[in-house]
Amino acid sequence: MSNAQHLANVMVDAFIDAVNRGVDLVPVVADSTSTAKISPFIKAFPDRLVNVGIAEQTLVGTAAGLALGGKIAVTCNAAPFLISRANEQVKVDVCYNNTNVKLFGLNAGASYGPLASTHHSIDDIAVMRGFGNIEIYAPSCPLECRQIIDYALEHVGPVYIRLDGKDLPQLHDENYRFEPGKIDQLREGKDIALVAMGSTVHEIVHAAEQLAEKGISAGVIGVPSIRPCDTQQLRNLLHHYPAVITVEEHNVNGGVGSLVAEVLAEGGCGIPLLRLGIPDGQYAIAGDRASTRARHGIDAASVVNSAVRICTGA
Repeated sequence: MSNAQHLANVMVDAFIDAVNRGVDLVPVVADSTSTAKISPFIKAFPDRLVNVGIAEQTLVGTAAGLALGGKIAVTCNAAPFLISRANEQVKVDVCYNNTNVKLFGLNAGASYGPLASTHHSIDDIAVMRGFGNIEIYAPSCPLECRQIIDYALEHVGPVYIRLDGKDLPQLHDENYRFEPGKIDQLREGKDIALVAMGSTVHEIVHAAEQLAEKGISAGVIGVPSIRPCDTQQLRNLLHHYPAVITVEEHNVNGGVGSLVAEVLAEGGCGIPLLRLGIPDGQYAIAGDRASTRARHGIDAASVVNSAVRICTGA
């Protein structure tokens, strides 16, 4: 794995390339030009950015209006403020009215670390899954991110893309091709399946490598496409494993753990499932990324410990 890159930079590069090839794209920010790392876009296209100030409800309403006027409207601001402050506008102006808005939730999860719960977004996938008529994606690396964004800009209809706030290395080679709904199997195994979305896919990749050294064969499965999701493919990948662990920097309710639980239950698969994430009734701690993940048991070392307990009965 190499070529680490911040996903916001990937986003901005995708926007610039899109405009250069003729896409009528307009980014909308809420005094979030720094968060969005959008300066290169402003330099290239100074008349295309709309900044509504610290007013997330206005942000989403403006984007919906631009979309109704024929533009490809993209919102670029922090996930906790986009989803919490503009909840009704996302539901009504974007989802219900089927406007061609692409919502980018930047610095998702506990990316803001020490800024604590007000700045953590550990419920965004749960909220967005509760809304109808919007596609939901959580890329795990720069290449996957770029392909998801390119797809979203071509797709007509609402899209939410959850982006991590740290540099991420590549997980895929140049032959990788993102497909909406497709499950991403990164490693085959037989003893336990590890499933994650977004940046925590890196944790389960590292965990599987460490488990292999202990003689435990762990499958690694990423879910970049939350909606649509090929639940049959996911069920087929999981049904032969003795146990499954899901890992997410998100509340255990409503995210990838809930998605997997639904797939297993509805498919009649009696497979033990452990959901690792921010526990029910709690918020992520105020701390750096490593401390936060270790505290909540979603770093690679914690995943290894959980997998060993399940596989050995210890």
